[in-house]
Amino acid sequence: MTKRAFITGITGQDGSYLAELLLAKGYEVHGLIRRASTFNTSRIEHLYVDPHNPSAHLFLYYGDLTDGSRLVTLMSEIRPDEVYHLAAQSHVRVSFDEPEYTADVTGTGTIRLLEAVRMSGIETRFYQASSSEQYGATPPPQNETTPFYPRSPYGAAKLYSFWITKNYREAYGLFASNGILFNHESPRRGETFVTRKITRAAARIKAGVQDDLYLGNLDAIRDWGYAAEYVEGMWRMLQADEPDDFVLATGGSVTVRDFLQTAFDHVGLRWEDHVKFDQRYLRPTEVDALVGDASKAKSVLGWEATVDAQQLARIMVDADVEALEHDGRPWIDKVNLASWDTA
Repeated sequence: MTKRAFITGITGQDGSYLAELLLAKGYEVHGLIRRASTFNTSRIEHLYVDPHNPSAHLFLYYGDLTDGSRLVTLMSEIRPDEVYHLAAQSHVRVSFDEPEYTADVTGTGTIRLLEAVRMSGIETRFYQASSSEQYGATPPPQNETTPFYPRSPYGAAKLYSFWITKNYREAYGLFASNGILFNHESPRRGETFVTRKITRAAARIKAGVQDDLYLGNLDAIRDWGYAAEYVEGMWRMLQADEPDDFVLATGGSVTVRDFLQTAFDHVGLRWEDHVKFDQRYLRPTEVDALVGDASKAKSVLGWEATVDAQQLARIMVDADVEALEHDGRPWIDKVNLASWDTA
């Protein structure tokens, strides 16, 4: 029988890649989207088929993580074999400005969805999108046994989601796994996140439509990977024999300055001529270094990252250059789905 998956955050970066992957594997995919007065489905428009068409395998539903009753209704109606919980207020710096909203959506939203699964009585496998920001001040390298020390409202909310997922696994026997993903980016990354902000600025400055780029801390160290690869790891977690928690990371150690250098070099520019400091982009409490150890995912799941931060920066710059050449329309990167195991 065709497997059925439910994805929260399907219109986001990870959600769009995951939907592609699952559709390529023959799944029927159901996604939760928020009602808005403007279109917010650009990342998945290339996947959408009119639901009246018998060949349609992607279905979208209005809903919100703040509405528990709606989530119960959807779980009862859709009865998915797998649930991928990716939705969140995911911008770390913004979480300091909107801590209560971040806690409600990123933290409490998870227990609402877990309760919807439990109350609907369905048998399903549950994936929780946890974050390397949970480690915060704990020195790298970080793996599944590293103590957590979040340094932002976002990190704290994700930590709650991590532990409540483990609690439902132990209390109710739910197949629930946490994917502790380190920074993963792509051409579909939101334009306010630092990597996309950098690559978009490099393309625009090269084209002569922007002069300067304002950034905060250039010394922060991150482990940046390619989002299109990381969704494969999510899927593999739910195919495992037992639920568990896994770090997904490249193991690389790159500063914001390093990423900046690679991006601007790729278009023949000196970043020093265009980048200016703005203290508004500093966090009240900084996370100095996040570098993951994904040995467990490699040994148990057979998953390993292949795209490093330098390759990623060039992929993203090329995409932003192409977007400018096509009147600024969103560029959908072509993932080689044929290279993935569809068993």
